[in-house]
Amino acid sequence: MHPIDLAVFVVYMAGVLGVGFYFMRKNAGNEDYYLGGRNMSYPHIGLSVVATDVGGGFSIGLGGLGFVMGLSGSWMLFTGLIGAWMAAVLLIPRVKPLADEHRFYTMPDLFGYFFSSKAAIIAGIISAVGYLGFTSSQMLAGAVLASATFDDLSIDTALYVMGFIIVIYTVMGGIKAVIYTDTFQWILLLGGLIFIGIPLGYQAVGGYEAIAAVVAPEMLRLTNITWQQLLNWGITIIPIWFVGMTLYQRIYASRSVAEAKKAWYLAGLFEWPVMAFMGVLLGLFARVAAEQGMFAYLGFPGVEGIHQEQGLPFLLRTILPVGLMGLMMAAYFSAIMSTADSCLVAASGNITGDLLRKWFGLDMDDTRLIRLSQFVTLVLGAVALLLAAAMETVLDIMLYSYAVMVSGLLVPILGGLYWKRAGSDAAIASMITGGGLTLLLTVIPEVQRARGSAEILTLPLGLDPIIFGITASAAVFLATGWLRPRNTSIDKT
Repeated sequence: MHPIDLAVFVVYMAGVLGVGFYFMRKNAGNEDYYLGGRNMSYPHIGLSVVATDVGGGFSIGLGGLGFVMGLSGSWMLFTGLIGAWMAAVLLIPRVKPLADEHRFYTMPDLFGYFFSSKAAIIAGIISAVGYLGFTSSQMLAGAVLASATFDDLSIDTALYVMGFIIVIYTVMGGIKAVIYTDTFQWILLLGGLIFIGIPLGYQAVGGYEAIAAVVAPEMLRLTNITWQQLLNWGITIIPIWFVGMTLYQRIYASRSVAEAKKAWYLAGLFEWPVMAFMGVLLGLFARVAAEQGMFAYLGFPGVEGIHQEQGLPFLLRTILPVGLMGLMMAAYFSAIMSTADSCLVAASGNITGDLLRKWFGLDMDDTRLIRLSQFVTLVLGAVALLLAAAMETVLDIMLYSYAVMVSGLLVPILGGLYWKRAGSDAAIASMITGGGLTLLLTVIPEVQRARGSAEILTLPLGLDPIIFGITASAAVFLATGWLRPRNTSIDKT
C-alpha cells in the first residue's frame, strides 16, 4: 500500500473513532444509546437504513453479479425497493405508535406485546444469533476485500484492524454514532462510485464500444434472469424489512410516523435504481477488464480462475492512481462498516433488552444500564471477530442463522399485526417450525456434499429453502392460532 493511500485510510478510520468518542459523551441513557432519543430526522434515518441494508455484502455482491450477469444483476436490489416501500405502508403506521406508547426498544418487544414474554425471549435469541452471525460475515467480507486489493496485507491483519475499529466506535457511541457515521459513509461510497470508480472504470476499459465488443449481448440487457432467481431474491430480501432488528431500531428512533415513512421511501430509491446500477456497472467493467487481460499482472490473463467477487477489487487496484485508491477503499470499507456496526448494536439490544432485562429482571439506573449495554456490545463484538477469524466455513453457518431469522420471525410479526386470534403457542410453534425447516433444507445438501454423496438434495424448481420455511411457518401459525386461540390471561405471562 502506498504511503499516501495508507494516510488517507488512517485519517478516515481515525475520524470514525472520533465520532464514537463524541457520542459516548452525549449519550444520557439507554434510550439515547439504542434509539437516539427517539428524535432522529428522516434524512439521517433514510441514509442509515440504506447503508445498513446495502452495506458491504450487497456492495461487493453487486459487483459479483455484474461480473457474471451484467445489468440484470440490478434486479436484486429492486426487491429492496419493494420491501422498503411495503414496510412504509404496512408496518410503520402500526408499529411506530405502539413503540412510542409502550416505549419499545427492540423488535421482540412486539412479540411480548402481541403474544407473551416467552415468545419475546425466543424471538430475541433468534434475532441476536442472526445479527451476531451477520456482523461476523461483514467483518470477514471486509478482510477479503482488503487482502484482494492491497499487496502484503493478510486477511487476518485486515480482519483484526477493521473489527477493532467497528467494535470500539460502536461500543462508545451506540446508535447515534452508528446512524451519523452511516450517513457519512453512504455519502462517501456514493461519491466514490459516481466521481471515481465508474468514470475511471469506463475510461479504462475503452468505453461502450469496447464493452459491447467483449461481453455477451445479454449482459447488456435487463432480461438476463430467470423467474426463479427473481423470486428467490424477493423472498430472501423483502422479509428483512419486516423482521430486521436494525430497521425496527430506526423506526423507533424516528421523530414520527411521517418521518419514518419518508426515510423508508428515500432508502428504497437509493437501493434501486441508484446503488443497483452503479454496483453492477463496476462489476461489468471488471468483467471487460478481465477479458482484455488487464489482470494478467495478478496471474489472471483472462476470466478463468477469477472468483466473481474478486473482479471488482482487482479492477480498483488496477485503475486507481495513488491517493484515489485509499479514498475508494475507504468508501468500500464504509459500506461494510455501516452494516457491521448496525448488526452489532442490534444484537447488543437483543441481549440487553430482551434477555438480560426481561429474563433476569435487571433493574438499573441509566448510568449503570448504559455501561452494561456497552459491555455487552464489546463482548459480542469480540465474539463476532473471533468467529470471523476462526475459519472460512463459519461464514456459511452465520449466513444460515440469518436465513433462520427471516423464516422464523416474519409470519408471527405479520400475524401479530393483522390477526388477533393467534396467541403465544402459535407464535412459538411457527418460529421453531419456519426457522428449523429452513436450517435443515440449507444444511442437508452441504453435509451431503462434504460426505461425497452421489445424490444431493435439490428443492423443487430450484427455489430457496426460505420459501419452504416461511410457508411452513405460516401453515403452523394459522393452524395453531385457529385450534388454540389467544387467551390474554395466559399468553401475556
